Amino acid sequence: MKRTTLHLSLIAALALGSAASAGSLADPVVEQDIVVEDATSSSSGALTVALLAYLILIPVLGD
Repeated sequence: MKRTTLHLSLIAALALGSAASAGSLADPVVEQDIVVEDATSSSSGALTVALLAYLILIPVLGD
């Protein structure tokens, strides 16, 4: 019984007392994802400017 307890305590000490390491200590190599962005043009710029000018002129012309 004493030998079993001794063996179990020795196994527990070795298992719990050792330093935890999840792999090597070298820096991980991470590959970057390639992002391709399609260039699209939008013609809503002129319409936005025209609507903004209209909204600004409404109070001026309303007097």
